Amino acid sequence: MLDARSPQDRHDSTARRFFAGLTEYAFQSRLGVADPPLVDYVSELLERFVSTTSLYGVRSVRGEQLTQVADMLAEAEARIGPARRRVHRHIGDFTLFWTGVYPEMADRIKRAGLKDSLLDYRDQGRRAYFLASRIPTDNDKAPGELLERMADQFELIEYGLAEVRRLWDEGEHENEPLGIIV
Repeated sequence: MLDARSPQDRHDSTARRFFAGLTEYAFQSRLGVADPPLVDYVSELLERFVSTTSLYGVRSVRGEQLTQVADMLAEAEARIGPARRRVHRHIGDFTLFWTGVYPEMADRIKRAGLKDSLLDYRDQGRRAYFLASRIPTDNDKAPGELLERMADQFELIEYGLAEVRRLWDEGEHENEPLGIIV
């Protein structure tokens, strides 16, 4: 039987299953975190950030791609309502991704002498999730209660993401192609 889905849909489905499996195993089996909405959110975060377009998805009002948290924070302050919430949520996701999955890159950013070298990504991530949780929304995928848990448990989730990375690194040593950034 032929698969009528587009190659992109098949890829997305494979990526979704891959990250869901790794994330569920790391969080539930290794860490004992039994919070399906939180685990699903983290899995979806990984899937979203497969694309650097999503990773650097915040743009200024002039359309410039923002790559530093300091610039994203300024942009969040310039926005109101759901737009402000989206930017704060992205800051939380962005900082969690770098500190959990690629902490060596977060450290390199600090040493590079850029604006972000003055920021603590953990503190900014916690704060961003908390601020996003306080802005009302109809977004079912990221309700305020979930984002508040993300803020409260930032370090645990960061550790869980490090476990996810260890799992896919172990898979790479078994000749499985598990790299994620494209």
